[in-house]
Amino acid sequence: MGSISTADTKRLYGLAFGLAVFTILYNIVEGLISTYLGFEDESLALFGFGTDSFIEVISGLGIAHMVVRIRKNPNSSRDPFERTALRITGVAFYLLVTGLVITSVYNIWTGHKPINTFWGVVISLISILVMWILVAWKRKVGNRLDSAPILADANCTMVCIYMSVILLISSGIYELFEIGYIDSIGTLGLAYFAFKEGRECFEKARSDFHCGCD
Repeated sequence: MGSISTADTKRLYGLAFGLAVFTILYNIVEGLISTYLGFEDESLALFGFGTDSFIEVISGLGIAHMVVRIRKNPNSSRDPFERTALRITGVAFYLLVTGLVITSVYNIWTGHKPINTFWGVVISLISILVMWILVAWKRKVGNRLDSAPILADANCTMVCIYMSVILLISSGIYELFEIGYIDSIGTLGLAYFAFKEGRECFEKARSDFHCGCD
């Protein structure tokens, strides 16, 4: 940690924990709003995005626990609580992928169209802004503490930005051109990133690997 004082170290770990808690609370709110509006507007992409947010809450609990662990012992290994949270998160992601792919294919086959995707545009823009701020803060804290786990978490938060961009593009195209299948195509894009996240969760659960989420 170089020349960082004990007081600064304590403050930075406190900030890291606060960011983890904020991420959890934000995802709960985002999940509730997105799934409700996605269901009401029959937008599978928005509904899937909201469901992913709920899964991120489970992941966030593991991250918050991790911050507490490394604050006590920066060189400690991933403990059973974190590994269990990772496995549960991985299973949830795989279940989400299965549901999204099946429903997307069905919607394309039947020609289903969402009522509108306006809220998908709004929510994705808010999410991109919030997640960018979180990434910047997490990277700043991780660099100050020279903490690979915190920096890895910051990189993993980038995946949320990628998924928000997919939601923005698919929702925006539908709002402009009303191309019916674009909502389902966007959903398949979300499923791709959810699959990658699920696979990485199981990889981390089996080792002390810190994700880069590239």
